[in-house]
Parts: sequence; structure tokens; C-alpha cells
Amino acid sequence: MIFLRSLAFNVAFYVWTAVVCVGLLWMLLLPRRGMIRVVMWYFSTVSWLERTLAGIRYEVRGREHVPQSGSFLLAAKHQSAWETMKLHFLVNDPAIILKRELLWIPIWGWYAAKAKMIAVDRGAKGRAVASMVRNARPVRDEGRPIVIFPQGTRVAVGAYRPYRIGVGVLYDNLGIPIVPMALNAGLYWARNSFIKRPGTIIVEFLPAIPPGLGRAKAMKELEERLEAATDRLVVAAGGPATVRPKTTDAVAAPVTETAS
Repeated sequence: MIFLRSLAFNVAFYVWTAVVCVGLLWMLLLPRRGMIRVVMWYFSTVSWLERTLAGIRYEVRGREHVPQSGSFLLAAKHQSAWETMKLHFLVNDPAIILKRELLWIPIWGWYAAKAKMIAVDRGAKGRAVASMVRNARPVRDEGRPIVIFPQGTRVAVGAYRPYRIGVGVLYDNLGIPIVPMALNAGLYWARNSFIKRPGTIIVEFLPAIPPGLGRAKAMKELEERLEAATDRLVVAAGGPATVRPKTTDAVAAPVTETAS
């Protein structure tokens, strides 16, 4: 049954996405806010497909920890494509930090560029951090939340990947709080998996890390709290806890936190 439901969902999702991407190209002519509203409509139809065909629902906890005004860093766990399609429902007008190559994808990249996401050239190494900070400052000044995936890519449930330093650099340079966001989406919509498992995905916002703590302390607190909360959600749903090396150094890890 799960296979048949997954088959129905995947066929409907990819066919519908192709129809929308091509059929709604005209919305690139709209003002940015107008285009975002159309994109959110599309995401809402995907949520309907998830509920109806795959049996996937979601619950949000800790909304009181999300600032109601002003910019902040949303440091989110990244386990699957699911959360990237829910960010506009979780926070207002997010700017997602993503790898520059995603903007080169026909149609999809045009939408991302129009939405004013923050593109990072991962091949530029040290220059990538400087460009990320430079491109993030105008977004901060607009009061938009900045979404960053601290581990830099999608990480399977139960797997460990070091936190990269870019989130700490942004924290130091932008002077805004970090709001950690834990989830267990990978149990139901795993990375690169055909199977979509029915159940309720939990998204949980944690209390903000205030600005001014210093990069090392903020990153240590972020990793400890976000990993503990994610493990709690995953284990409660029957998944495995993360297996970590005996010692980790989040501050010394490489840079570039981007959507993938």
C-alpha cells in the first residue's frame, strides 16, 4: 500500500510541478510579492497532494519563539526536500541561502532569482563567506528572515555531519538572533527516496540565541540544542538517534551552508 501511495504521489507531484512551472511562467512579470503569493498557492496544492495521496501531515510547535518583526537567522535542520516547500508557511517572506548553481536550473532558477534568494558560489571557497555576508546585509535591512542549513546539505536521519562556520560568520556580522528549527521530516520523506511514508511531521522552533554571544559560544549552543531537539523528535516517532563521533568541532568545520 505504501508503495502504491508513493507511486501515486510521485507521479502527481512531478506532473503537476511541471505543469505549474511552465503554465505559470507569466507570473515572473508580477512584482516579487505577487509572484510569492502564486508560489505559495502551488506549495499549498503540494501539501494537499501529500495529505491525500501520501498520508503526510505536519504539526508546528514553538511558534512563540519566532520573532514577529525584524530579521533573524533561521538555522534549520535539512533532511529532505519537504521542508524547503514549507518555509513560506513557517516564516514570513524567507530568504534562503542556496548554492549558486541552483539559479542556473531553467524555470526553477528564474523563480528563485525573482524571489531574491541568497546565492553562494561554493567554488569560491574563502570568498564565498564574504559574498554571503555581503548579500545577506540588504536582506537583513529589509527585515526578512534568513534561512540557513548549518550542516550545508541534506543529512539523513541518524547520520552526523559537522556544522559549518558560515552560520557563525553571519551571526557575528549581522548582529541578529538565531532561531533553531528542529524537525523529523526525513522519517517520512527521505532524501532521494521514492517511498513517502504516512505520518505527521513535527517542526519545532526553539528559543532564540540572542546576538552578541560570540561566534564560538553561539555555534556550540546551536549545535547542542538543535541536535538534541531533532533527536527527541526523531526517536519519539520511532527513528534512530544520531550517531556522533566522540569529539566534534563545529567552529572549525568548512564553510558554505546552502540548500541542495
